[in-house]
Amino acid sequence: MDFKDLTLGIEEEYMVLDPQTRELKSHEQRIVEQAHKLIKDKVKAEMHQAVVEVGTQICRNIQEAQEDVIMLRKTIAQIAGDMGFSVGAAGTHPFSKWELQLITDHPRYIELLNEMQDAARSNLIFGLHVHVGMQNREMALHIANSARYFLPHIFALSTNSPFWEGRNTGFKSFRTKVFDKFPRTGIPDYFASIEEYDNYIKLLVKTNCIDNAKKVWWDLRVHPFFNTVEFRICDIPLTVEETITLAALFQAVCAKIHKLRSQNLNFIIYNRALVNENKWRASRYGIDGNLIDFGKEMEVNARALIYELLDFVDDVLDDLGIRTEVERTAKSWKPVPGPTNSWKCLKELAALRAW
Repeated sequence: MDFKDLTLGIEEEYMVLDPQTRELKSHEQRIVEQAHKLIKDKVKAEMHQAVVEVGTQICRNIQEAQEDVIMLRKTIAQIAGDMGFSVGAAGTHPFSKWELQLITDHPRYIELLNEMQDAARSNLIFGLHVHVGMQNREMALHIANSARYFLPHIFALSTNSPFWEGRNTGFKSFRTKVFDKFPRTGIPDYFASIEEYDNYIKLLVKTNCIDNAKKVWWDLRVHPFFNTVEFRICDIPLTVEETITLAALFQAVCAKIHKLRSQNLNFIIYNRALVNENKWRASRYGIDGNLIDFGKEMEVNARALIYELLDFVDDVLDDLGIRTEVERTAKSWKPVPGPTNSWKCLKELAALRAW
């Protein structure tokens, strides 16, 4: 089966740090300005001045995506280092205070602050977004509807943000709890057709809820401008290997659902409320707890369900050329002793040379 349309794009958000104190530090967009000279529109500023976002080109396969992510990380790390900063990757910073962070002076961010107030100011989080290319928006919506079920499984693999403002929150991913304060976030609803989805967006625009479809910040969305399914649920991983493995898993899920569709089959659709139960469990326990198998109507160890996911996508891995990347899942995500305090957590998560 030819999956050439299932291209990849990866976006990552990095924290900019003082290399001595490990606190978040404003770079006044100097890193972005310098990076523009080297990688052009693959880098952009974010609302908080201690954040840098990068995005790959449209990649034909996982190997191209990995090469691009490595290049982007090395470029940002080198520029930051030359300016006296270091760079880290984790879903939240363990102890820096959001109240002390400077905001980028840009009309878009000022508008968001005016509307969202402290919900926006406190949104000091770092995520991974993966775009999977589609033939058309109709196919994108079909795949998004079914792929919602697997979001908590893959999200659980990414969880790495237990700390917030110096406290152990008890969650494996507190990043999602911070983002929950925004409207139009979380698991999306099921839409029966692309027309129904478009009418929903039009209604929000008409009633001044939003001025464009990019202000729909779901964990998974049909991108408003590109023919892609965009997965937005994961914490930003520390290593390139982890990022690429997660991207490969998302691509594999899309390919499997696409294959089922071509055979006039479909994965069962579960409603948003049920999928949300698993998302909450994933954010709280990561892969160390139980998720719900709604087919069996019972709790199942998260790792067991992830192995089931690997079995589910196995027959598309070779066609996509991602078997090595996906099979890393079983080897990489094993129980490890948790950090004892915020300082140790940041030292591990923000280890620049691990890139």
